Amino acid sequence: MVKFLDIRAINAQYAAELKQAAADVIDSGWYLLGERNRRFEEALQHYTGAHYAIGVANGLDALRLILKAYLEQGVMQEGDEVIVPANTYIASILAITDNRLRPVLVEPDPDTFNLDLNRLEAHITPRTRAILVVHLYGRVCWSDGLEQLAAQQGLRIIEDNAQAIGATFNGRATGSLGHAAGFSFYPGKNLGALGDAGAVTTNDPALAELVRALGNYGSRKKYEHLYQGLNSRLDELQAAFLEVKLRYLDQENEQRRRVAQFYHEQIRNEWVQLPALPSPEAEHVWHLFVVRTPQREQLQQHLEEQGIQTLIHYPVAPHQQPAYAAWNNLQLPLTEQLHREVVSLPMSPVLTPGELEQVVSAVNNFRPR
Repeated sequence: MVKFLDIRAINAQYAAELKQAAADVIDSGWYLLGERNRRFEEALQHYTGAHYAIGVANGLDALRLILKAYLEQGVMQEGDEVIVPANTYIASILAITDNRLRPVLVEPDPDTFNLDLNRLEAHITPRTRAILVVHLYGRVCWSDGLEQLAAQQGLRIIEDNAQAIGATFNGRATGSLGHAAGFSFYPGKNLGALGDAGAVTTNDPALAELVRALGNYGSRKKYEHLYQGLNSRLDELQAAFLEVKLRYLDQENEQRRRVAQFYHEQIRNEWVQLPALPSPEAEHVWHLFVVRTPQREQLQQHLEEQGIQTLIHYPVAPHQQPAYAAWNNLQLPLTEQLHREVVSLPMSPVLTPGELEQVVSAVNNFRPR
């Protein structure tokens, strides 16, 4: 079986360093908000080029805390609108509604799967306060026009960078492009912890200080609570693991690019639409390699029979979920089509040449019934 993602094999490459990091934390006797957290935050700042990095419990909390901080600052008020891609993972939208803000769902670009930046201006209203761009599947969602539009309208740009750490736009790293960014280090991400973990980056010192306090029960000083905060802190063990794995992220991302290049060069099947190659100014990190076909179930069954594991990201659009029943009648035809047709092929830095040949052969041999 060609695994979709062999996390065990990825972490096995660094097992000795990870075990030593765990031992060091255990022996230190300090397990929260300590030296390892500080070191990882500094490493993340250096890697992204952002001035500030704050470790948090997970990627959803990273986005929740950014929006909560803007509410505390008065930049936003409950009921204000945040533009967000309609085909994102539901966490992007949960962060908005959890803060009693209103998501404005915008259709994606069918070639990149990212927010269609040409549709943005038509969705801006007097209540719009931010654009939440999602670098979906590891592809940069950015343009000079986006920055200009946000500046003209006085909008914040928040990056959902859960899937794209290491990606760049004109040499600038995702996580440093907008006013603030949320990261997820879920184990399956390009930079994956050995449990849940996340971070916020920003160049805004006031926002950074507020996010840090909000994630620590609303406190800057023990037992003094300035805000109604959350408990969302990156623990020392996960920070130590992430510091180790960050050293190898660039080489792992480069291997993902080689896998994507191989797929693009070798897959030739009129029934399977490959993802678009990145534009010259953008460096894609291929968190996922997502293809499209109207015969998705048949393709998945065929690949499974050939020993190829695939996944669907994502089978049901957010506006069609029971959690958002009030939106179930919304008409977002392109989003709905993508959610019916997308399927993710195996993608990881540890796929072997033989496994890649097996995937390509199986895809090329697919014929719908």
